[in-house]
Amino acid sequence: MLALGSNLGDRAENLRLAREALPPDFTLQACSRLYETEPAYVLEQPRYYNQVCQATTSLPPLAALRRLKALEAQIGRRPNVRFGPRLIDLDLLFYDDQQLNTPELVLPHPLLQERPFVLVPLAEIAPNLVHPRLGQSISQLLARLGDTSRLIWPVAA
Repeated sequence: MLALGSNLGDRAENLRLAREALPPDFTLQACSRLYETEPAYVLEQPRYYNQVCQATTSLPPLAALRRLKALEAQIGRRPNVRFGPRLIDLDLLFYDDQQLNTPELVLPHPLLQERPFVLVPLAEIAPNLVHPRLGQSISQLLARLGDTSRLIWPVAA
């Protein structure tokens, strides 16, 4: 599972470019609709567009992460403040049910259970997916957050 986000420039176009850049290393199986979201952690920045996509890859997890980071740079992302504004952000949320904890990559993504901008679109395409560390479905994790309607909205098509 991949998370895509953008809050600089043409956000929808940035996400489209990212989806189109994923092949041949990643094959998209399903994507949520786009959601507009309030920024998290660093609040003084523009709103994001976020999306979650289910994809397959033959790359091992660390190589998949490195490929995503290379795609970010190719699309135009430049180093910035952690959690700050970005042209594109591509994150590896899950890799099957693998659990990994290295300095470069933690799987499942260590913050996804606290992020409406991940859980809402993820619940749209995989509500019954069970978090292998927490033992709860995506729907259950989302329900734990309570009302998220002031933080995330579907983007009109």
